[in-house]
Amino acid sequence: MKPRVLSQLKKGALLNYVTIFLTNVIGLLMTPFILNHLGKNEYGIYLTVGALVGTISLLDFGLNNTTIRFVAKYKAEKDKKGLENFLATTMILYSIISTIVIILGAIFYNYIDSYFTKMTPEEIEIARVIFVLLIFNLAIGLPGGSLTGMCYGYEAFVFPKALNIVRYLMRCLTIVAVLSFGGKAIALVVIETVFNILIISITAYYVFKKLKIRIKLHEFSVKFVKHIFSYSTWIFVFALVALFQWKAGHWVLGRVCTPEVLTIYGIGILLGTYYGAFSTAISSVFLPRATQMSVGNATGEELTSMMIKIGRISFIILMYILIAFIFLGRQFVNLWVGGELGEEGSYESWIIALMIMVAYTLPLIQGFGNSILEAKNKLSFKAILYLSFMIIGTATGAFLAKPYGAIGMMSGSISGWLIVQNVMNFYYHKTIGLNIIRFFKELLNKTCLALLIVVGLSYFVNYIPGDGWVNFVIKGTTYTVAYGLIIYFLGMIDFEKELFKNSFKSVLNKVNKK
Repeated sequence: MKPRVLSQLKKGALLNYVTIFLTNVIGLLMTPFILNHLGKNEYGIYLTVGALVGTISLLDFGLNNTTIRFVAKYKAEKDKKGLENFLATTMILYSIISTIVIILGAIFYNYIDSYFTKMTPEEIEIARVIFVLLIFNLAIGLPGGSLTGMCYGYEAFVFPKALNIVRYLMRCLTIVAVLSFGGKAIALVVIETVFNILIISITAYYVFKKLKIRIKLHEFSVKFVKHIFSYSTWIFVFALVALFQWKAGHWVLGRVCTPEVLTIYGIGILLGTYYGAFSTAISSVFLPRATQMSVGNATGEELTSMMIKIGRISFIILMYILIAFIFLGRQFVNLWVGGELGEEGSYESWIIALMIMVAYTLPLIQGFGNSILEAKNKLSFKAILYLSFMIIGTATGAFLAKPYGAIGMMSGSISGWLIVQNVMNFYYHKTIGLNIIRFFKELLNKTCLALLIVVGLSYFVNYIPGDGWVNFVIKGTTYTVAYGLIIYFLGMIDFEKELFKNSFKSVLNKVNKK
């Protein structure tokens, strides 16, 4: 691999982790600030209309990821004409998609008041303005996103990722300034629109002036269009799955509940997605390893061994977060957004986030399994299974939402997740050849006893007298030290202890060099 490309990959990976860290930490700080300035009703409208427009973004049909693949292919083949023609074809497709987005937006605009039945006339007007702005964002954002795909296809990772970080920081600063001077939800969407236009313009300059990419239609072929969509089909299906996982609840609750309930649900979802980011950052690194092992015809037992190694590391990290959230999470959410949501609202958000974390834990621990499926080109079964049960889960949640509100909606949704993961374990075992029984035995080896001790200790830590942030920090610090010591001496195997020691030594060496 060329040094420049290797450098781009390393720097791109580093910027990925920086992005995850920033979005999680700054997101935690920004959420109560935004909620406090908008109020829970307007914040709920902002979240729900965003989720609704996010549904229309599915019309991308996976073309963005497809762009990365085809650009890389034509570049590797040094087929300049083929690349120009592919990009011109996709831009025609994006023009058609953007036109459809605007038409669908215009149609739904006339039904906003009849869809959001629990909103006041003033709230409906806010929803209308936000909806129009977000539809415009989507119409320009879909083709604009393909520019980033072109950068990735050219293995130019640093510029778009660095630009995304700058955009995130500048956007946050602008939001703080605008809300401090009295801005509301509409102002947030205007900020988003301005930044979208700027980022698309800057990326376009980089793509066409620096990378020297040209777009030219040499031949329009329906057969070629079919070929493009045949690749993007499963990407589209997984986008549908994510939609039902994270956004479908907003559609249902937007129809039957007040904006306040939408805010409670949205806060719970937000915390649940932060939980997943920690493990995904680990498992995503191992896709190349899964591909190498699959290409090298690794046995099921060899793949299982790798899955156990990665799974145990994820498990130790996730259990630290989950146990802390079980015992200290209610206090945290109450301190974090309780002033805006009230005690009952923050309690419901905590329950929703906890439900997501519990249901999400096993899929995250077995994230390497998904890498194996991708490497073996066997994602179709999982895609269809997930989509089917996400739809069933959403329907169940819709049935429970009327009597039980946001908690009822989430109960239905996670029922689909839990069923799917159990079915997937049979699939891994019978079809892929992974030894799932061995996986669970070795996953719980030593960690089971250590975690039981941690749970018992955490129960008493929770009773340290006092309240407020100082009390929470004392509890959190006590829990963290106890968890670290118990897991290290009782829960880790030799490989994990060595990994921890080497990481610690590496950090010390870097500090000493400085």
